[in-house]
Amino acid sequence: MKDMDLELYAMRHSLAHIMASAVQRLWPEVRLGIGPPTDDGFYYDLDLGEKTLSEEDFARIEKEMYKIIKEDQAFVHSDKSIDEALQWAKDSSQTYKQELLNDLKRAGTTKASELDADELGTVIAADSDAASDSASFYTNGDFTDLCRGPHVESTSKVGAFKLQRVAGAYWRGDEKKAQMQRLYAVAFATKEELDHRLKMLEEAKKRDHRKLGKELGLFTFSPLVGSGLPLFTPRGTILRDKLNQYSQQVRAEKGYQRVHIPHITKTDLYKMSGHWDKFGDELFLVESQESSDSFALKPMNCPHHTQIFASEPRSYRDMPQKFMETTIIYRDEKTGELHGIERVRAATQDDCHVFCTTEQVGEVVGELIRVAKEVYETLGLPFDQINLSFRDDSDRYYGDATLWEKAQGDIERLAKENGLDCRVDPGEAAFYGPKIDFRIADAIGRTTQTVTVQLDFVQPERFGLQYTDAEGNKQRPVMIHSTLLGSLERFLSVYIEHTAGRFPFWLAPEQLRILTINDNVADYVDEVTTILDEVVLMKPLKFNTLRYSVDTSNESLGKKIRNAESMKIPMMLIIGPKDQAAKEVSVRTQDGEQKVAFSELADFLQDVQV
Repeated sequence: MKDMDLELYAMRHSLAHIMASAVQRLWPEVRLGIGPPTDDGFYYDLDLGEKTLSEEDFARIEKEMYKIIKEDQAFVHSDKSIDEALQWAKDSSQTYKQELLNDLKRAGTTKASELDADELGTVIAADSDAASDSASFYTNGDFTDLCRGPHVESTSKVGAFKLQRVAGAYWRGDEKKAQMQRLYAVAFATKEELDHRLKMLEEAKKRDHRKLGKELGLFTFSPLVGSGLPLFTPRGTILRDKLNQYSQQVRAEKGYQRVHIPHITKTDLYKMSGHWDKFGDELFLVESQESSDSFALKPMNCPHHTQIFASEPRSYRDMPQKFMETTIIYRDEKTGELHGIERVRAATQDDCHVFCTTEQVGEVVGELIRVAKEVYETLGLPFDQINLSFRDDSDRYYGDATLWEKAQGDIERLAKENGLDCRVDPGEAAFYGPKIDFRIADAIGRTTQTVTVQLDFVQPERFGLQYTDAEGNKQRPVMIHSTLLGSLERFLSVYIEHTAGRFPFWLAPEQLRILTINDNVADYVDEVTTILDEVVLMKPLKFNTLRYSVDTSNESLGKKIRNAESMKIPMMLIIGPKDQAAKEVSVRTQDGEQKVAFSELADFLQDVQV
């Protein structure tokens, strides 16, 4: 509920109940899962047996929902003992609710808040400060659901909504459990807000990175390789390489040095760092056939980089030590949560780690913030929201509370000193320290977290990292984690949709295509390509040679232009007999067409911003 006001949350939550009530009227045999609000609406997980919902059913469900809304049914709260609640679930044949209630009963005095995963929109309810001996229910009309609320006063006070889509979803996100049907809807307080979001969603369909990735030949998937393991084509690989080169270039200019680590490691490393306890169930485990060692495919890079720092004695004169590496990490994501290249099992991080003295923290953090601003200004992606991710009062975090308080104070001060307008986000810190999280806004208003700058005082302590100060005493370094693009795959999913596949000239897989009007200009094309081969672009990526192709096919010029436009190539050079005679070329871009003299072509391309 962090990014949603309570009133809108209650509206969407109430609509989820209204939708479940409508489905139950139409298909009384339905077994209900969970039905939480989302960032733009709500959903409900449904088990309808042999019945498969489709868009053809949406009108019927919406009609029944409007009936319930018109009936102005009050939302009435009640509590039942766990045993009474279990009897209700049994009498109602609601087996999924029985499972939730049995979990709650088994939890004994466990706080309900510790059982409830926000991403599941859990419906378990109990006083978070009391033993879990009761469950909360809400009733509207003849429909009752296990739920902790909140809800609006009655069904007539729910704003505007539209059923959107249905998808498969494993019960409680576990692929070993039953597959249900997840019915999604969008909902807002007013019809105007709803219409705006529906228009945005239509635009989002056109920009879907999975659709554009296929049309532009950027990446593919293979069932023989596995879900969540994307394969990048030559064109897609150019995109990855150029983005990574730029990410490394801007940091290399600040003194960052490249390092390289293996893709597997002994699990002992993660037990020492603390990641095993926090993320052990996300690891791909590997057993050696030659030894008794247990290995894991690396899910993060920071513990490895600590070992590079620890590999030799360090002096204050050596500080800061700045390591950077772009490498693949592996996490065993649930199948149902994989989505194109946005959510994958093999993600490529442009990671960096700095080991510095306490006095150097401000300089390092300020530099990373300035680099982030430069990169995202170049990419045309403004920062929408900057969060200070701090700890909450739970015991999920490692390290001394006093150190946490100091680190959070330091990072808040540094954010202000660097002109960042931030809000504090409790409970979102890494287990080893607070962080600054940057969210970007794309062309149609959606936000995504990308850059992060994190302080870490836990891993240097756990690994016993040291450097010698000016007096010859051993001191503990501060470790700073940062990514610029984050996961290249996830960033590309955002950037493809942001640009609708029309990448800036410096980044486009194919920057330019020569289109010939007939075969009589072959010699002149050779002269032009000689010029193109000598052009080296320097902005923003240095030493970026021109990527072009020549279309000499027998197709008409109109067909050649359409082919180039379908691949969203930023620039075309059209060459015909008249161009050859005049010693010029016709340059075609989105902005129109112009003539450029052959003698000025190299300078024109050096300065182009398309």
